[in-house]
Amino acid sequence: MTNSWPAGTPPLDGPAAPEGPTAVDGSTALGGPTALDGRTALVTGGGSGIGRACAVALAAAGADVHVVDLDGEAAKEVAERIGGRAHVADLADPAAVDALPATADVLVNSAGLQHVAPIPEFPAERFVRIQQVMVTAPFLLMRRTLPHMYARGWGRIINISSVHGLRASAYKSAYVAAKHGLEGLSKVAALEGAPHGVTSNCVDPGYVRTPLVEGQIRDQAAVHGVPPDEVVGDVLLARTPVKRLIEPEEVAAAVLWLCGPHTSFVTGSSLSMDGGWTAQ
Repeated sequence: MTNSWPAGTPPLDGPAAPEGPTAVDGSTALGGPTALDGRTALVTGGGSGIGRACAVALAAAGADVHVVDLDGEAAKEVAERIGGRAHVADLADPAAVDALPATADVLVNSAGLQHVAPIPEFPAERFVRIQQVMVTAPFLLMRRTLPHMYARGWGRIINISSVHGLRASAYKSAYVAAKHGLEGLSKVAALEGAPHGVTSNCVDPGYVRTPLVEGQIRDQAAVHGVPPDEVVGDVLLARTPVKRLIEPEEVAAAVLWLCGPHTSFVTGSSLSMDGGWTAQ
């Protein structure tokens, strides 16, 4: 997906669009103000993978970006690269979430973790932590940032869900449960935010080339007893007609589009980027 906002077109719900051609990352070829100039974004999981790509794209589009990650060095590296601000936070800790900025115009919930095991062998504490990071923390961040968005009459909540927010896979009970929960939470936020100019959507990619997926490849290799190099084609992409991993930058382009001037009517949706998986 590319950002194809027409040059000079005044958006319905934000600052004027820039003059000149606009690149996929939101920057303008001729320089000057960009589409999210004057906006503040908060991206969880911003130190790597999809979160990192989103932080880079939003900053290139003019946003002032808060990069949140459990890995402080990774968050700092990304923040320094884009001129943003780094925050170290364990999102399973409500106190850490409450210490994050509340003045975000764009909230991207991207942080996640995975554990692969049959339900009878799934560690209960691991299940709980995954829900805390991937459902409770997004709720707490919405609760924290929505008053600011409501006051400004504009806001974008973008939840990085997954094809597993729409479909299930064996051995991933916690992840599938969390993503399904995030989908429902996003829809409620869409209903409540509509009168205030705030949209809430999920982006649902298939398998993305991220450290999390690399870990899944190792885990799936152990579960299925196959070499890691066979996991991508024979296990991960078995139900995907498009036989490749998605790049993080492709997901970030969709996130940027949802922040654009012509998407104020797109809310409560789940944007599938799954290579045709859910079309079957």
